[in-house]
Amino acid sequence: MPISYSLVHVAPDAVETPLLVVVLAADPSLPSALNGIDRQLNGAIARTLGRRDFRGGRDETMLFVGGDAGIQRVLLVGRGAAPLTRAAARRAASIAARQAGKLGLSTMHLYLPDAAAAHVEGLVIGAGAGSWSYPDLQTQPAEKDRRARLEQVAVVASDNADVRAAFAAGVAIAEGQAIAKRLGQMPGNYCTPETFVEVGREIADRHGMGLTVLGRSDMAALGMGSFLCVAQGTTQEPRLVALEYNGGPEGQRPVVLIGKGLCFDTGGISIKPAPEMEWMKFDMSGAGGVMGAMEAVGQLKLPINVVGIIGSTTNMPSGDAVKPGDVVRASNGKTIEIINTDAEGRLVLADLLVYAKRFNPAIAIDAATLTGAIVVGLGHSAVGVFSTDKVAADEVLAAGDAAGEPGWPMPMWDDYREQIKSDVADMKNTGGRAAGSITAALFLQEFVDGFPFVHLDVAGTAYSQSDLGWIPKGPTGTPVGTFVEFVRARARA
Repeated sequence: MPISYSLVHVAPDAVETPLLVVVLAADPSLPSALNGIDRQLNGAIARTLGRRDFRGGRDETMLFVGGDAGIQRVLLVGRGAAPLTRAAARRAASIAARQAGKLGLSTMHLYLPDAAAAHVEGLVIGAGAGSWSYPDLQTQPAEKDRRARLEQVAVVASDNADVRAAFAAGVAIAEGQAIAKRLGQMPGNYCTPETFVEVGREIADRHGMGLTVLGRSDMAALGMGSFLCVAQGTTQEPRLVALEYNGGPEGQRPVVLIGKGLCFDTGGISIKPAPEMEWMKFDMSGAGGVMGAMEAVGQLKLPINVVGIIGSTTNMPSGDAVKPGDVVRASNGKTIEIINTDAEGRLVLADLLVYAKRFNPAIAIDAATLTGAIVVGLGHSAVGVFSTDKVAADEVLAAGDAAGEPGWPMPMWDDYREQIKSDVADMKNTGGRAAGSITAALFLQEFVDGFPFVHLDVAGTAYSQSDLGWIPKGPTGTPVGTFVEFVRARARA
């Protein structure tokens, strides 16, 4: 069930709620706005802060239980000593939502003293992140043993235009991330290329966007041999889905967002090891991010033109699958020697980048769970950001920082290009283990013609194999935030 969000303009001690969450900085004193609540609790909050039983450390929590009416519970959540940012507010709200879920509460109110508009936005996004779940395929407990799920989140904040706009933006981003997470968490036999068609059509209908859907024969007519070679081993129909949002003036060159949508990646003939292969259902996270971003852009009604393009298939071994040593031709005429069939995402993206040219992009940004090498290099805390255009890369990096999805710039020097030279074709689809994420980005650059391009390798950040504390293991929602922040910044320019 989707979360319902609301904005409440009252004093925090005036709300009626099963749970009031109060976000406090390190070494807190009792905010004056909580004096009335503290009296209701017979001074318990003031005594707790005075004794330093709660110190406001990041992710620290303390619960106070009150009466049966008014404010029934108060949860203090620490945000730490760092300066207050949207990301800090997001994290605290996510921790709160997870605690509300553990308590079996369907409603909570969030209060951050002295919150500015950006922090209100972060609270909403965080509440969405912490409350998100995918119970669709699980048998539910008996009614008497079932805990309620968080369904209503209210933010207590001042009433002004900036706060209202930030709240609406937070809702849009939270709901966009929920779409990306749902697609990511769905097993590969539930999330198929056709699922992206269905979700794309729903978004297009909801927001009046243009929709284009291509299948195998359509892509063959366009010469997309690079994309189609990945789909040779599956009976499922591969899909290219393009959403066109025309919020800007007619003729304005659009921002084009591109996503890799491998609904499952076995590696093909170059098959992956069996342990943990189940995580390869997340190989469509770039495409999920594009879908989530287009939902948010549609809700925000931004005055800018945006195109979202995803390419979806599954990479399977079969008698018809592409083989190492095969040579395929992309839609721009360039030939590619297949060295490793598990380097398939770049083959799909190559034809998507060529397809993007028809929209005359102001810039194209792709996101893909592209290489294990980026995880080795940057771990799970940073997105790899690649571009030969420093201005464009810096703009994307700023968007990622604002969204709480930080990136790190990676080199794309010509010296690395030697690794993808082929003896029999124009290039190889992999340059080997050394600098694997860099040679993958340089491969993609070969299919860009006439527009700035930034590649985001989100293999280490789009999903987590462990519980991160503020969000559970599984999909993180990256790169929805980065995409939306970039588009918002361009719309304001």
